[in-house]
Amino acid sequence: MSVKLRPRSLVLNFLLAAGRRGQAVREVIGSCALLGIRENSVRVALARLAAEGLVEVTGRGRYRLGPRAAALATDVATWRTAEDRVREWRGDWIAVHVAEPRGSRTLLRERGRALAMLGMRELERGLHLRPDNLVGGVTMVRERLARLGPDDAGTVCVARQFDARLEARARLLWDGPALNRSYRATLERLQRWQREAEGLPPEAAARDAFLLGNEAIRLLVFDPMLPAPLVDVAARRACAGAVLRHEEAGRELWRRLRLGPGERVLASPRSFESDPLQSLGRTGA
Repeated sequence: MSVKLRPRSLVLNFLLAAGRRGQAVREVIGSCALLGIRENSVRVALARLAAEGLVEVTGRGRYRLGPRAAALATDVATWRTAEDRVREWRGDWIAVHVAEPRGSRTLLRERGRALAMLGMRELERGLHLRPDNLVGGVTMVRERLARLGPDDAGTVCVARQFDARLEARARLLWDGPALNRSYRATLERLQRWQREAEGLPPEAAARDAFLLGNEAIRLLVFDPMLPAPLVDVAARRACAGAVLRHEEAGRELWRRLRLGPGERVLASPRSFESDPLQSLGRTGA
């Protein structure tokens, strides 16, 4: 499985897994080594992330996520319960209107990421939509946007009674068939790995579990959670269930490596979601 791994995203990932207690540098180095990242690269990434406020020192040779990264990490982790936060769709839309782009590229990127994580798509310049099928409705979307994006994340309201032309355009903002294909393809890849993993050396199985899990979880983190008939909801749920089972299997593989013989020291990641965090602070290692 050939995937380019960035030291900074891996460091953020392992510190995310460690939670508030943080993790020793030697553990982060050991985990990254299994994925082909050199010790010097890990130390450079840690130093730069600390300078950017994305990680903080909690003790001698120990780090944890800083406030900037922790807020996003908390939201990212909700992918596990996303299906519980979907309700029946009655045809209304949640609309977010944002002002003309202004501010730094970082702020604009944060706004775009926040809208993407909420499944919003741009219908007209500055007007973003999604079906009103999430528990909590417009209030939840407004609060989540405030947590994820800049202060001027936009005006949030409910939209309804579009004319036939606008309704048709809105429903085509998402490529439902492509989403359905991604659910089925991800499910198939996870099931294939499950069948083949027992025949792999432990370190190879753990490495592949990480890479495959990272890709699958990113799919769910940025999934728009659309209702039927825009997507095949049953296929999405089957995919989400397989990702949860894969995460558990991967965690067990890494736990075994951590308890293995010799001087090997590895973190035991509780999750694989590095990509959303990767968008924090694009510069660096």
